[in-house]
Amino acid sequence: METKESRNTVSKTPVVNNIVAAPVHISERAQFEIRETFQANKIPDEYGIRVGLRGGACSATFLLGFDVPTPDDQLYEVEGIKVLIDRRHLMYVLGVTVDYEDGTQGAGFTITAESENPTAE
Repeated sequence: METKESRNTVSKTPVVNNIVAAPVHISERAQFEIRETFQANKIPDEYGIRVGLRGGACSATFLLGFDVPTPDDQLYEVEGIKVLIDRRHLMYVLGVTVDYEDGTQGAGFTITAESENPTAE
């Protein structure tokens, strides 16, 4: 059986206060909108932002939403925002950028894979 401690040691990312550094990037604009959404909708503190996949194989799409942690999740933190990623999805969301865009077609969150993001380092 895997313990919380063993999950953190396997990740090979920095651990601060038992929270592993996030493998995803959230833009400043998206951070602002996430915090605004939490406040405006009075979303409880135990919730975080879930980044993952919906579907599978060639038809999989990125998933973003507010959720509570499950036993299969790894908890990360980006600038004070809890980020939840199912460990089975981690290799597929590694390096993605969550952003918020406001344009003529409307406003909303976007997820861009590192290979699609020319500004990713």
